[in-house]
Amino acid sequence: MRGFGPWLAVLAVVMLLSALRLRTLAALVSVAWLAWCVWTWVRPARRRARRPDRPH
Repeated sequence: MRGFGPWLAVLAVVMLLSALRLRTLAALVSVAWLAWCVWTWVRPARRRARRPDRPH
């Protein structure tokens, strides 16, 4: 359930902006969130090189 926190927060912001008749801003927030989600899904995986001289 913890993973739904950001989704619910963005949904609440979009609904609030829409209720305040700031639908253009709500649409921008929605598109930005979608772009962020797509980027985090398609970006190359970050490889963490384990170095013996650094604790993890």
